[in-house]
Amino acid sequence: MSISRRKFLGWLGAAGFGTALGNTAHAASNKHFDGYPDSNGVLFDNTRCIGCRKCEEGCNRVNELPQPERPFSDLSLLDTKRRTTAKSYTIVNRYDDDVSEKGPLYRKDQCNHCLEPACASACFVRAFTKTKSGAVVYDASVCVGCRYCMIACPFEIPTYEYDNAFSPRVMKCTMCYPRISKGLLPGCVEACPTEALTYGKREELLRIGRQRIAKFPERYVDHIYGENEMGGTSWLYLSAVPFKDVGMREDLGVTPAPKLTAGALSAVPMIVGLWPVLLTGIYAINQRKGKIERQEKEQAVAAALEKARAEAETKLSEAMEKAEKEKTTAIETAVSKALEEAAKASEEDAGDPAAENADKKSSKEDS
Repeated sequence: MSISRRKFLGWLGAAGFGTALGNTAHAASNKHFDGYPDSNGVLFDNTRCIGCRKCEEGCNRVNELPQPERPFSDLSLLDTKRRTTAKSYTIVNRYDDDVSEKGPLYRKDQCNHCLEPACASACFVRAFTKTKSGAVVYDASVCVGCRYCMIACPFEIPTYEYDNAFSPRVMKCTMCYPRISKGLLPGCVEACPTEALTYGKREELLRIGRQRIAKFPERYVDHIYGENEMGGTSWLYLSAVPFKDVGMREDLGVTPAPKLTAGALSAVPMIVGLWPVLLTGIYAINQRKGKIERQEKEQAVAAALEKARAEAETKLSEAMEKAEKEKTTAIETAVSKALEEAAKASEEDAGDPAAENADKKSSKEDS
């Protein structure tokens, strides 16, 4: 029976943060689940991936996630090793191969949808469920924000909405469960232009993987990652180089997570009643951080405006001073030129007899 977050937190409050009555957390791993034999999955072949990030774009579109600060066409992001976030369910990283000289290789990272999920094993309110489709889905209405799933996941996939403390959600790839439930392809698979991603029955994907390895043994490592790792995953991988060379763990073994965590998690005291207090603190810290950032931005803008105003005033003053100097110079030049022309005219008149007689005649007439 599932419970709502509000009811669960109410119970914790009534119980004195869950410890006064000596309650213990019982993880959803007390009964081992071997996965659905006819479930679906995705096969990723890194020899076919060209690092175009179309899968990231397709995932963003079908899941209606926020647009990234830098566009998906910006391939310079591949120079930085990234991980999934609350706003990016899948990412592609590039790995330069300097050993076998096979050129750059790419790895798509997202939830691997384990056959026996560690996140479901660690979740004592059963917010995670392995479906018959192969997808591991999440129910935010029962999640209490304890984040045990983040600690338990060996692939470090689940992320948390720290900026949404009062209605927290764990964010991760869902294998586009709403779409595959309608017979559609996952968004990333549909968007891939090179068929580096293949969606289908897991057993069929394993058969396809073995066929490719047998047909092109020089192209692939003789192993399908995810066939047995951590008890098996619904997301499978083929690689041209050892998987550790493309950032994948090779130390996980084949034991399913629930068999490793059941005993320890069932003995953990239910101290998660402290999470509302912690989350409130996180929220307050985030709010304060945001306030400080806004103040710093306002101060920076004010300083920039003051600097621009001072520079503008200086330039205006210099321009006016220059204009005044140019005006004075122009006037002086004009006056000087006029005086020179008058003096020249006077000299010409003094040397002209006709002009002199005309002046004398004019004087007599005036008399």
